[in-house]
Amino acid sequence: MSTTRIFKESPTLTLAGSSSERCPERLLSEYDQLIDNQRFSWTEHHRLLRQLGAGGQGIVYLTERRGADHFTLPVALKIFSPQSYSSETAYDESMQRMARVAAMVAQIQQDNLLDVHNFVDHRRIRMMEMEWIDGYDLGRLLTEEMLDRSRERVSRRRWDYMNNVIVTSGPVQPRLKPGVAVAVLRDVLGALAALHREDIVHRDVKPSNIMLKRTGNAKLIDIGSAAEMSDEPSIQTCTPAYAAPEVLEAGEFSPRSDLASLGYVLIEMLSGQPPFLGIDQYGPLVEAKRTLPHRLHEILPEEVVVNDLLMNFCIGLISPDPERRFPNAEAADLREEGAAHFLRQLTINNLGSEYGNEIRLWLEEID
Repeated sequence: MSTTRIFKESPTLTLAGSSSERCPERLLSEYDQLIDNQRFSWTEHHRLLRQLGAGGQGIVYLTERRGADHFTLPVALKIFSPQSYSSETAYDESMQRMARVAAMVAQIQQDNLLDVHNFVDHRRIRMMEMEWIDGYDLGRLLTEEMLDRSRERVSRRRWDYMNNVIVTSGPVQPRLKPGVAVAVLRDVLGALAALHREDIVHRDVKPSNIMLKRTGNAKLIDIGSAAEMSDEPSIQTCTPAYAAPEVLEAGEFSPRSDLASLGYVLIEMLSGQPPFLGIDQYGPLVEAKRTLPHRLHEILPEEVVVNDLLMNFCIGLISPDPERRFPNAEAADLREEGAAHFLRQLTINNLGSEYGNEIRLWLEEID
């Protein structure tokens, strides 16, 4: 039987043993009023430090958020441009839809999904405040410049290890080794699964929207194009090279179209070349997406082609027919033919590694 103990209040003592002076009544009154009112507001101060990215929706800045007593915090701030909207009403309606999605994402709290802090307006211009992620997006990381930087800063022995386990040269850009690529993909699948459970489709999965943090894990970012499946926006946007064929042909976004986009990113990571490089016309691009499963053996390196599990996994993501893809992100990760099973296969064959730590060390060496 547990015993309840009651601790009698006693005055706070200084280190010298004397009683501390009582707080001024005016300050105590302010404290009590704040608690009793149950509502209050304050002004946030931001200082734009540098641009992180830009696109059709606006510009993202690294900003310094300032609080009281010299508190500062780096955050990312996306400032939404009204330029592409025909009227103030159209801009307001789009921003209201976006704010609703942002609020849903903010409550998901999945480690591989971007944290949203707030959605605000300043003189009618909307801004979304998000966590700042210290790391590199895949589009920036998988460049010859970054590979050369790695080569220059490590020993020959370490460089040989990196080429065998982490990253190596590809035909157009660096390619990730299969274990690292699938480990990154698993993190993104976790983020997509969390979104899809809330009936939200990301709609713009691509290398520049996947960040590798210095901690070694991946984060899916930029929810500016995300939408509820029950509330499709009137203006449909996508990045054609990474959009599923049904998106290009009929504007049909779904969880499975997100999987196709992620599948194209996986093939790019594994092969060292964007799968649709140089194809910028609508008809040829759709045709290339429909024939991609039959051309994988021409695009992917031998170490991938000889692995039936990995090849079938790729096809399960990018199949031109949505019904032949994995049914959802969880299945793509956890089914017997999924990502987790492939990494287990590597471990069983003594080819596995602590991929999160490998990525962490790689990013340290780049700086």
